[in-house]
Parts: sequence; structure tokens; C-alpha cells
Amino acid sequence: MAVVVGIAGRPRPLVRVLETLVVAGCYYAAGRLGLLRHLVVEGTVVAPMWPPSGVAVACLLILGPRCVPGIALGALLVVMSLTTLQPSALGVLAGNTAAPVCAYLLLRAVGFRTDLSRLRDGLALVFLGAFTAMLISAGAGAGTAVLTDELSPDRFWPVWFAWWAGDAVGVVLVTPLLLLLQRVRRPPPCTRWREASALTLAVCALVPLERSPVSLLFLVFPLLIWAALRFQLAGSLPCALVASVLATAAATDRTGSFARLSDVEVMMRLQAFNGAIGLTALLLSAVITEQLNTRRSVERACQELVEALQHLSAGEPGRRRPSEEQDR
Repeated sequence: MAVVVGIAGRPRPLVRVLETLVVAGCYYAAGRLGLLRHLVVEGTVVAPMWPPSGVAVACLLILGPRCVPGIALGALLVVMSLTTLQPSALGVLAGNTAAPVCAYLLLRAVGFRTDLSRLRDGLALVFLGAFTAMLISAGAGAGTAVLTDELSPDRFWPVWFAWWAGDAVGVVLVTPLLLLLQRVRRPPPCTRWREASALTLAVCALVPLERSPVSLLFLVFPLLIWAALRFQLAGSLPCALVASVLATAAATDRTGSFARLSDVEVMMRLQAFNGAIGLTALLLSAVITEQLNTRRSVERACQELVEALQHLSAGEPGRRRPSEEQDR
């Protein structure tokens, strides 16, 4: 018996190492994707949406604290791909590692469920996991840059806000999508593929509209409502993510409604749009999912009540069975 236990326990360190490398690789890949489109705010390069924050929070919620070394390693790889390990870089590394851990602890403290089937779960992810926890990464990054004289104090707040908004949007848009993919076990029924295809084509039609000189970004909200009503998180989150990527591309290229705007104005408009679609997709889907689950629970309770009444009626002493009436 001892031999069997020893053999079963040997691969565990190897599994931990592989998990760490996979998490680090996912974080690094998400970081490289986030850096493909960036803005310059007060002379500092910032990402309008930072996907690694969402990846890190999702990994912690799925795997637990054992993935913290992978997050730190991934953040280190991203930092080393941009600059050398200077004091300011070490501050960024510490903040990008501590912020997701803080988000995980806050979400666990309030009983967060990864299926996002309740409105309180969506609110917790937005206001605790994104808005509150990401204050750490933004403060550590911008604050270290000020302390090392890489950023002047009068430029601290614009850079801090852009940093915080990018990390928060990454959590709002990427974390729920990864949690949803983690629960996928089978494809949706074939009867809904036609509607899903129509929704996909409608979202793709936003591509030329994003670069139109007239501000037509608001047209995405009817599609988000349609996706949330019919497909809940599985429809609204990809729709919001695609719209955010298209808007980010238009903003970084300074086309469409983002043309002829200053750096700060572009950042403010883009982050307001990304935050609005992320909140709409997540919270509306959570409300609809909660209502559907409540209705299913009521229907099951009613069915159980009907079955109980039928069982009681069948056992009444004054009522004879049909076979007994035929015998008489």
C-alpha cells in the first residue's frame, strides 16, 4: 500500500511545474496581444485593455493560489520583453502579481461563484475583482515610475487612470469568458446555430462602422442586449470582446470617432466605451441567468408538488382502483 501511494504521489511536483509553465505562457501570450494596440498618455505607453489581468484572475479562480508562481513568471517575461529589470520594472512586476491575488481573496471572501449565475457574482467581479483590486497594479506601476523619476508627479494621475482602466477592463471582459470556456462540455443545440450565425454577422458588420467619421459606437448595445437575452454569457461576452477590440483598433489608429482627439481624450472615450459594454454584457447576462434559474427552480418545485398530490390522491381510502370496481 505504501508503494502504491508513493508511486501516485511522484508526478505531483511535475504537474505543478507544468501548471506553472502553462499559466506563465498564457499570461505572456495575453500580454503580447495586449501590447499590439497601445496608447501614449503623457509620454507613457499604456494598453487600453490589458488581457493578462483577466487571465491571472481566471487562473486563480480555477486553479487556486498554487498558480501564483506562474502569474509572477508570466509577468516577469512580459516585463523582460519590454525593458531590463530596473526598480520601476520590479514595481510593475510586484503590482501585476499582487493585484490578481487581491482580487481572488476579495472574491472568495464574498462567496463568489465561477458560474456567474447570480447578479451578486457579476457585481462582485466588477467592483471587487476589477475596480478595487486593480488599484494595486495601477498604483504600484505609476507610483514606482514617479519614485524612480521616470514619470513626473504632475503626470501621475492621467497615467494611473489609464493603467487602472486597462487592467479593470481586462478583468471585466476576459475573466468571465475564460470561466465560461472552463465550464463548456458540449456544443449548443443545432437549432440555435442559425440565430448565433446571424448575431455573428451583425457583430462583424460593426467593423466598417467603427471607422466611420460619425460616432456609431452605440450601435453595439442592441446587439449586446440581443446576445444576452438569447445566449446569456455565451453570447454577450464574445460580442463585447469583439466590439472592444474593434474600438481599440480604431482608437489606436486615430480613425472614425477617435480622429482629431488628443491623447487624453482618446483614452477617456475608449475606456468609457469599453467599460460600458463590459458592464452591460456581464451584469445583464447575470440578471437574465439568475431569472432563468429561479424560474426553473419554481417549475421543479411545482412539478414535485403535483407528483406529491397525485401520490396522496392515489392512496385515499375512499377511492377504489378501476380493477376493484370491475371485480364488483
